[in-house]
Amino acid sequence: MIKFIKNKFLNNTGMLIRLDDIAENMNWQFMDESEILFDKYNIKPLLGVIPNNKDKELLSFPKYEKFWEKVRYWQNKKWEIAMHGYSHLYEKKTNNLDFFNHGGNSEFFGQPYDVQKEKVIKGLQIFREQGIRIRSFFAPNHTYDLNTLKVLKECGIQNIIDGYGLIPYKENGLNFIPQLFYRVFMLPYGIQSTSIHLNLWSNNDMNNFKSFIINNHKKIISFEEAINKVSDDKFFKLLNLSTKIIVKLIRSIRFFFIKRENA
Repeated sequence: MIKFIKNKFLNNTGMLIRLDDIAENMNWQFMDESEILFDKYNIKPLLGVIPNNKDKELLSFPKYEKFWEKVRYWQNKKWEIAMHGYSHLYEKKTNNLDFFNHGGNSEFFGQPYDVQKEKVIKGLQIFREQGIRIRSFFAPNHTYDLNTLKVLKECGIQNIIDGYGLIPYKENGLNFIPQLFYRVFMLPYGIQSTSIHLNLWSNNDMNNFKSFIINNHKKIISFEEAINKVSDDKFFKLLNLSTKIIVKLIRSIRFFFIKRENA
């Protein structure tokens, strides 16, 4: 029993820091402050880099001319660089029918297979030209369809930093590291990733994040540690299924009330 508790619970608690919307134009003040914090506590985050950013909101931020040199520097520090969409432009409405039933608009969901594949191929080409190796992906606004997953596999991407569950899992031939909450929140159990948008933060948000890191840095794990937790264990499958049902129910209720308010 003690061994079961240790293997199932004590060894499966941790958080992967995932930063979204990393691009030439972004809030570089908060990025620099975060990097100092990560280095101080030996934290290796995962950065979602937009290879061909066309998002007008992001383009309003100052441009860092040595961006790709910086990305190579991060990867040399063993930070995981993930592909975060292609242009970060939302072109389709999901009507809550996307793979995770997340809802909202999407860059990928609903696009023809050929269009999605072209986006991924072009994005990977930009990374290759800049000397950046890519093995992970997460879509803008968490929205995918089955064509997205098919394209990613065909293009050699193995890992998606998204999904339901408390333990990393395998589905449709891909590895998923769950991402459940918008707030930086440490669960008492489970392996999860964050969804941090520095470009939307206030000074107060940044200060709260610093406090969180100081108080929880020993529980923060790297991408390698998270991906090594991918499991087909029956206990974890049941746990993830239960989590999926609960979270999807909560999101469905939220979507219903939002739709009702906007009617």
